[in-house]
Amino acid sequence: MQRAPTSPERISVALGLCIVMLATLPRYMAGGHETRQTLIIFALALVAFVTVIQWRLLAAEARRRLPRLCMRLVVMLLLGMAIMGGWHALFTDWISWQVFISHGATLGVLLHAISLLWSGERQSS
Repeated sequence: MQRAPTSPERISVALGLCIVMLATLPRYMAGGHETRQTLIIFALALVAFVTVIQWRLLAAEARRRLPRLCMRLVVMLLLGMAIMGGWHALFTDWISWQVFISHGATLGVLLHAISLLWSGERQSS
């Protein structure tokens, strides 16, 4: 059996990756890391381009599942922000908002990817 070259789950994770890269830009701008900022912008453009190509390859039925997965991504991003806010409130001194959104977005996308993996294993069993 041949696997599909793309899936709505992969696209939702790629969109999350784009969000993480956008969330890191203020951190690098504030820190004066122009080289890292430039690399992130190039990576963002590349991932966004590949995501658009994958979206165009999706079947109509798979495209209908994408909005639900994007809502799931938003919920996980908010959960990631809440968890990182609690973590930093309890265990660290105040950090900049740039670091906070970077950490929160990263955790949110990680939670999203893990939740997709777990739900995929349950469906295939």
